[in-house]
Amino acid sequence: MNFIRTALISVTVAFGAMFLQVTPPAAHSADAAPTFYRDVLPILQRHCQSCHRTGEIGQFPLTTYDQARHRAKEIRDTISARKMPPWFAEPRIGRFSNDPSLTPEEISTVVNWVNAKTPAGHPSAEAFTPSLTEGWNIPPPDVVLQMPKPVALPARGDIEYTYEIVPTGFTSDRWVRMSELRPSSRAHVHHAVVYIRPPDSAWLSHAPVGVPFTASTLTDEQDRREAHGTDSDLLLVYAPGSSPDLWPEGYAKFIPRGSALVFQMHYTANGHAASDQTSLGLVFLKTPPKQRVVTLQLTNHTFVIPPHDANYRVEAHGTLPNDATLLSFFPHMHLRGKRFEYNILHGAGRIEPLLRVNYHFHWQLSYRLAEPRPLKAGTWLQAVAWFDNSKDNRHNPDPDSEVRWGDQTYEEMMVGFFDVAISPDLDKWHYFIRPPAGPAQR
Repeated sequence: MNFIRTALISVTVAFGAMFLQVTPPAAHSADAAPTFYRDVLPILQRHCQSCHRTGEIGQFPLTTYDQARHRAKEIRDTISARKMPPWFAEPRIGRFSNDPSLTPEEISTVVNWVNAKTPAGHPSAEAFTPSLTEGWNIPPPDVVLQMPKPVALPARGDIEYTYEIVPTGFTSDRWVRMSELRPSSRAHVHHAVVYIRPPDSAWLSHAPVGVPFTASTLTDEQDRREAHGTDSDLLLVYAPGSSPDLWPEGYAKFIPRGSALVFQMHYTANGHAASDQTSLGLVFLKTPPKQRVVTLQLTNHTFVIPPHDANYRVEAHGTLPNDATLLSFFPHMHLRGKRFEYNILHGAGRIEPLLRVNYHFHWQLSYRLAEPRPLKAGTWLQAVAWFDNSKDNRHNPDPDSEVRWGDQTYEEMMVGFFDVAISPDLDKWHYFIRPPAGPAQR
């Protein structure tokens, strides 16, 4: 990922909210055994089918009775242990609108259905149809932009960050309320970021358009140097387990007319050669925006994690330059990531926790506040990460190594992304202009 040279930087996150419109099941006798079509299918639609349907990240679909019946015991055991749906926030801290967790009553319904030998019920009268767009987890996109050329991926070895510049062709400014990135070879994508390059930007000005390239293949020295250090705004970030961006009504990201989008792809080899041609779907705001969404970050890239350290702590903090409304969080680490938290630092040493996450590299989720939080200029925000570089971490590539910041997954990152809403009349650069300090602040 690219990073701006400030403590607070802009990037976007992907929310776990899905677009299911499910009618509540009809009332039935409390002593009747749950049936699939009346009781279980609505639960799968609300909590599972966004991933567990054809073409999505779930390892198997759960859209029909036969599919669910064959997986019934696995479903019962994983939801009872709360391993599925994936959600890693500590429940005592904060409330989040995209929490997909099943209620105790829903878990009981599924468990009782399995224990009753998975009765089907009557589909004709009681089946429910969710409003999911085929091929997307957002409503039908207004525009779909695809990388013009596929990227060839080797079976083995490190793969340098790959870029592809995609002209939008937009002749007017666009406000993006929803966006979704869909790699064609999801198994090879560690993360992907889409940057907004306005028409007056000099970033990667000598790079080819519409074809894949890496920093090392660029002939211009400044382009090579700035490939990993842009201050361009970001539209969207994709990571394992992430889901589309969905902003509240009246909130949106901004793409100036004439912009190009720069797809930055971090691929990892998995033993099988392939190619990838990622697509981006966009849903535009149809009315003038109430608020502009920008995503800031707290980053520490100076850490050195000692070998065999099972609980290494890394901190970053900073102050908001102006008022903003806090919307969501997206922590990012690599394979040694263990825990991550966000806090507000008040006076006299008081710490207000906002989110605590037991980090899971293969399910990098965003956490959207149920109630957006207004914050004043000067608010101190803190991000804290813990890393497990011990042999007990089964994902650890090498517990004997000293670990520093780096692009590859066997290296590490510590990034606390968080989305805020600001006035639609402000861009990110003007938001970062701090007002003059008053007499009491000097």
